[in-house]
Amino acid sequence: MSQPNRVVETGIASLDQLLGGGIPSRQSVVITGEPGSGKTVLASQIAFAYAAKGKNVVFATIASESQEKLLQELAGFSFYDADRIGNEIYMVSAYGALQRGAKDAKDLLLKTMRDRKADLLVIDGLRSLRDLWQNEAKLRDFLYEINVGIAQLGAIALFTTEYRLEKLQEYPEATTVDGILSLSSKRIGGRVVRRAQVVKLRGRHHLTSEHLMHITSEGIHVVPRIEEITAQRETFVPTDARAKFGLPELDKILHGGLPAKSTTLMAGNIGVGKTLLSLHFIATGVANDEPGLLVSYSEPTERLVARAKSVGIDVTLLIATGKLCLDYCAPLNVEGDDLIDDILRRVREMGAKRVVIDGLADLDASFVDRERVRPALTSLIVELRRAGVTSIFIKEVPKLAGTDLDFSDTPISVTAENLLFFRHIEWRGRLIRIASVLKMRESGFDSHVREFEISDHGIRVLEPISMAEGLLTGNARAVPSNGGSP
Repeated sequence: MSQPNRVVETGIASLDQLLGGGIPSRQSVVITGEPGSGKTVLASQIAFAYAAKGKNVVFATIASESQEKLLQELAGFSFYDADRIGNEIYMVSAYGALQRGAKDAKDLLLKTMRDRKADLLVIDGLRSLRDLWQNEAKLRDFLYEINVGIAQLGAIALFTTEYRLEKLQEYPEATTVDGILSLSSKRIGGRVVRRAQVVKLRGRHHLTSEHLMHITSEGIHVVPRIEEITAQRETFVPTDARAKFGLPELDKILHGGLPAKSTTLMAGNIGVGKTLLSLHFIATGVANDEPGLLVSYSEPTERLVARAKSVGIDVTLLIATGKLCLDYCAPLNVEGDDLIDDILRRVREMGAKRVVIDGLADLDASFVDRERVRPALTSLIVELRRAGVTSIFIKEVPKLAGTDLDFSDTPISVTAENLLFFRHIEWRGRLIRIASVLKMRESGFDSHVREFEISDHGIRVLEPISMAEGLLTGNARAVPSNGGSP
């Protein structure tokens, strides 16, 4: 019985996630995409990653373009190492052999692989063969012979070709190779968004959707869709532990604080104090050895620090310890996948146990594909729970008054266990703040509506308001039997 092919990592961890761990040995993969999509960069990056492990690579160019020009273009990437050229990476021009015929080209490449004891063959510019030979049968036979030779050597072959995926699938290349990796780009507004998709990979479970891709000075980086790499079945078991705000009256209302590892939607009007309450929550956690992360999509870090200090929350020393991170990210031309990836990366790096996302609307709007919003945000919550994080997502409510308290347009409102609501109301010529708990799925809570105040002395939650009704609508009315004021 034949043994299954071993899986070889590409050296690009994010790409390996798409591939289900890497590329199976003895297989060939075509990397397809229009000019400028990153095909040669990707194949070269994998080649240099192989070389860095001491493995030999044969890199064949089959176009008339000089190898010197190719290497000059690659020299701008950090993965490029000139010392590998001529040693682990052996460059060969197959253009002359290809002009003589398919057999000469095949013999040259496979002989070079054997002589160099190479583990990887890269053939850059497969489309040139079609243009040169103008013969489908000859191209099909060439690819078949290369695949057989690669399998016998226990190596891997990468081909690059300049076709859109739909066009490639009309040609024999699509059926002859074992795997297809499609790179694409799309202009959205004033920016170009790149995607990578593993269309097929024989004998290997892999991710199939289009995933965000970047080309940076370090090379190719892929951001897998979080909903595809998050386990579908969550084993979240609530505990009795509580994450306190550090505000005695508020913690009392919450029966000791927010349940640990739960998710809270904090909704309210602009300027009502949601961010400051969350900062107090984060700072209290840090003081109790629970590192905290607050991500803001609207307010720079320096301004947050100053605002916190103005109400008696000095976070400067907490930031200096490295246990508190205030991360400002203006969501300008940034994809939701990047924003979520950055949140989870920071959580891992600092071991955060409390996280606040200040700007749920911005995170929501960053997804071009609107059908992805709910599964992506739900997956983020699952990953935060798995990391032992108690999280708060802040949503701004645009209406200052009104009876509509429907949060169904916010996907997190369904997934979150807790919903806290804050708003301004005008009462007899005075603007006051009110706080209420609308739900706590894993806990009891005090359902009274309360006034709270924010001053240079700090944040205080006051006694229940019993002399007025209609508070949550923003249009308070005195209770007739009392006729008093809150």
